[in-house]
Formats: sequence, structure tokens, C-alpha cells
Amino acid sequence: MKKIIINGANGFIASNFIHEMRNKNYEVVALVRASSKYSSEQRMENALSEINDGEHVNFNKLKTYSYSLLDDDFSITEKQMENIFDGDVDFFHFAASLKFDKKTKDEIFSINVNGVRNAIEVFLKYATKKSRFFFVGTAYSCGKFEGLFKEKFYPNKDITQFRNYYEQSKRFAENVVKENIDKNRLNGHVIRLSQVVGNSITGVTKTDYGIFDFAKRIHSLAARYPNKTVRVHIDPYSTQNLIPINTVVSYLMRTLEVNELPVIMNFIAKNSMKNIQLINGVCKLLPINITLVGHIEVGEMDALERIIHAGMSFSGNYIDTNILFDTKNLNSIILSPGDEVNEKNIFKMMKYFFDNISSNGGKQILAQAV
Repeated sequence: MKKIIINGANGFIASNFIHEMRNKNYEVVALVRASSKYSSEQRMENALSEINDGEHVNFNKLKTYSYSLLDDDFSITEKQMENIFDGDVDFFHFAASLKFDKKTKDEIFSINVNGVRNAIEVFLKYATKKSRFFFVGTAYSCGKFEGLFKEKFYPNKDITQFRNYYEQSKRFAENVVKENIDKNRLNGHVIRLSQVVGNSITGVTKTDYGIFDFAKRIHSLAARYPNKTVRVHIDPYSTQNLIPINTVVSYLMRTLEVNELPVIMNFIAKNSMKNIQLINGVCKLLPINITLVGHIEVGEMDALERIIHAGMSFSGNYIDTNILFDTKNLNSIILSPGDEVNEKNIFKMMKYFFDNISSNGGKQILAQAV
């Protein structure tokens, strides 16, 4: 059984993946950046404890190292690196910045592009020829794409072709992988994730990204201004591509089992959710009435509506999307389609999410980790 190395290991998706690998007795190496308050081991332990609602976590065969994404050899000693990469390994690059605006462009590209480049250099230096490198990216590297977004590489484009610098940086990172496949014979793969949400079976939701970031803001406003009716600039019939974390983990586990994998795989939901379906669930759970309007000028909004609009600086870029994703490569490796998001289980996720916000005094939770 191969050793699995993961950087950005304390992020939401990575920690769920690690938890499942531990259940299957894989040997896992977690690369985690230490913080001013917590060591890398404590951050990893906190992440695993969080996704398990504080229950005991099995740390057998899990080794955690403090690392720095952009430093030579990740600021890990040569001897430690040789031990980490001993034998054939699968290396998953989860580390990322989720920032998106122009003022943080340099930081975004430093982490999301140069970080991938440095990780590949480290991998090529220490890994065996049979080892594999997985870049975990986003399906929204498609940018402002029309048509079917295929499981292939696309050329780098100007920022005008993307909704934000996060999307653009992820396209550039994919092409760093391609360049190393072509020039350095990197045994590399790209996994593109759509918007990852909670567990479709249990409803447990430990991320406040995307639709849940919007829901958190509405939760706060509903508590302060109960029973208000507000108009929101969202196309009710545009869609969100949401994939449950349990489905993502099952697909990731499958990549460990298959020897010959496609280079690019779109890990996305076959069936997207309409905005109106998501908002209806929010309104059933909170004392607020949200009316979706295809277009409304800021000058026509009342004070509360302007607050909501201002808080949609990221999610507002995705209110009118109907993106189509190819899944031919994904279908070639999965044994059966994973669970999908529907009105019933997204309602369960929303309920868990709101209950958890209330019980934790508004604190919420895990995103991607650098």
C-alpha cells in the first residue's frame, strides 16, 4: 500500500480525505503550516477533531510535519524529506489561497501558482519514478466559459476571461502541471473540484465556503432584523454545482486504487441545484423572506438589501452561472456515481450549519489550507 503525502492537510477537504484514509489504514504524511498559536501537529489534530464533532481521532500511521510551501524543500531537512518520500508515494497538493480580489493578486499567485511550482520541484527531487503527483484544483478554472468544459488543459487567459483572480491563478497552476508533464516527465494529474458542501447522508457541514458563506451572512441579518422581506440580485433559475464532501472523498479514495488514471478529472455533480431551491431552504430555516430578482440597481435597494449586496463580493460572481462540465474521464474510474445534492439533503446541511453557528457563537470552520 502506497504512502500518501498531503500538503495543506488541515483544510476541509484534505482533512476529510485523511480521516477516510486512516479508516482504511493508509500511511499518511500530513504537511501543515504551523501558526503563531498552534504547532502543525495541533492544527492537524484540531482539523480532524472538528470534522468529527470533537470525537476521538485515530492518529496511528499519521505523521505530521511543519512545512513552508514556498521555501526550498519546504524548510524540511534533507534527511526528513528522504524519509517522507521513501518508496512509491501519491502526493496530493491541496494547499491554496481562497482569496480572489485584485488587491491580493500577488499573494494569490504566489501561493496558487508558485506554490504548485515549488511543490513539483520538491516532488521531482525526492519522489520515485512510479510516484504520482495530484494537483487539487477547481472546476471554476473554466472561467467565463461557454459550452462543455472538457477534461483537458486550456491555455492561460487574461483576467477578463475569469470572474476573479482565484480562478485565473488555478488555470495558470494547471498549466504549471502540464509544463512539467511535457518537459520533466512528471507523473502528474489534475483534479478539478466544483463547490464542495457538507455530507449528503449525515448533513454534517464543516465549511462556510460558497453558498454557505452567503447563508452565514443571511443568518446574521435574520437574527438582527427578523421577519424582514429583502430582494437579492440573484437569478432564481441559474445553478450552483454542489458536490457533497462524502462523494469527493469516495472519488479521491478511488484514485488511490486505480493504477492508470486520466491526466485530468472533473470531480463535479451531474445535477446542479437552482438558486431558488437553495434560497427556499434558507427561508424555511430562518425568519427572513428572500425574493430573488434577476436584476436590481444598488440605488433601488434599501439599507438591508445593500448590506447583503455588499457581502456578495465573491458569491455574486456565481449567481447567474449554468456551467456544463464533461465527466468522461471521471466516469472511467468510478465504480458507481456518488451521492448528489438535492433539496432534501441540502436542507439537512443548512440546518446543521445554522445550528452549529448558533452553538459556537458564530464561529465557523474549515476552508482550504496553505
